Amino acid sequence: MSKRQARVWAGIDAGKGHHWATVVDETGATLWSQKVDNDESAILTAMGEIPDLADEVRWAVDISGTSSALLLALLAAHDQQAVDVPGRTVNRMSGAYRGEAKTDARDAYVIAETARHRSDFATIDALAQLAADLALLTAHRTDLVADRVRMINRLRDVLTGVFPALERAFDYSAHKGALVLLTGYQTPAAIRRRGRARLTAWLANRSVRGSDAVAATALEAAQAQQTTLPSEDVAAQILADLAIQILDLDDRLKRIDKQIRETFRSHPQAEIIESLPGMGPILGAEFVVAAGDLSAYADAGHLASAAGLVPVPRDSGRRTGNLHRPKRYSRRLRRVFYMSAQTSIIREGPNRDFYLKKRGEGCKHVQAVIALTRRRASVLWALLRDGRVFTSAPPVTQAA
Repeated sequence: MSKRQARVWAGIDAGKGHHWATVVDETGATLWSQKVDNDESAILTAMGEIPDLADEVRWAVDISGTSSALLLALLAAHDQQAVDVPGRTVNRMSGAYRGEAKTDARDAYVIAETARHRSDFATIDALAQLAADLALLTAHRTDLVADRVRMINRLRDVLTGVFPALERAFDYSAHKGALVLLTGYQTPAAIRRRGRARLTAWLANRSVRGSDAVAATALEAAQAQQTTLPSEDVAAQILADLAIQILDLDDRLKRIDKQIRETFRSHPQAEIIESLPGMGPILGAEFVVAAGDLSAYADAGHLASAAGLVPVPRDSGRRTGNLHRPKRYSRRLRRVFYMSAQTSIIREGPNRDFYLKKRGEGCKHVQAVIALTRRRASVLWALLRDGRVFTSAPPVTQAA
């Protein structure tokens, strides 16, 4: 039996069906390396074996979504503290070890070794749990939005086949009244029979804003098409069903948006993040999920680099000064910064002023927004570092 160690590091590469755990000692030698099924009994068995190897076990987990939820809950229940080794750190550290093959065992070893060499990783605590909750909620919201886009496209396609004038009359992605109309009336003949007055009353009873304008627009489209097209009755049933599903999705999105907003605002830095113009609670929640542990960014440049906002040189021979977007970066984090920058230029303020300045310098719209996005990454990092909310005027510094 091997000698009991004073301290070991247990690296866990989390997966959906199973995890891989590797334990290393103070010299980096592997003491224990096994596949652990993602179920309670298997995890508890491993948690019983690993502590027998040393007086102190330092756990390190590459947390990724829901796959590590049970593992983290069991570690917490048994007073075992774990640190979060971000996936991007593991990817970078892998190059420092021999071999190019990527396996669960090798990833777990790199996680354990990285935790052994570094002591600056964040402990998985309430904030990590909050980020995990937001990751679940925002991922579910993304799925719902994708379902809505797909249904809207299908609705417009079916409607074009039987009633193209009505398809052109409304923006179905933004007009709730038009969707309500389609739950009851989908063909030119049905709308004409109902008439403007009764159609207005029908829409008003279903809380449609501007019901008279919706009825007038629908009737005008119905008057423009007197021909009955084949399969109109079948299409009408499909349209009604799609409209009902889209309206139901809208209600579900409202509920999840409320839940995301309430969960995000329990984050200790939510007020700071949301104070940046264009960064509402939904984008703020996505930022917390995409950025991960904010203490991992040594400066504003590291945060911007993680979002792919810092060009990297690709020189070759005599060709120098070729700057390109990096290949490895968080696309989700870049999207958060870009979308918030787009929103921020709508209203008057320093963000819009900077955007217009760049346009005046000859930049196209996308170039100007990206320049603003890079600037905002630095501003947000400084706000989080200083623990202060955004103001249009620069902060007043105290004289020494």
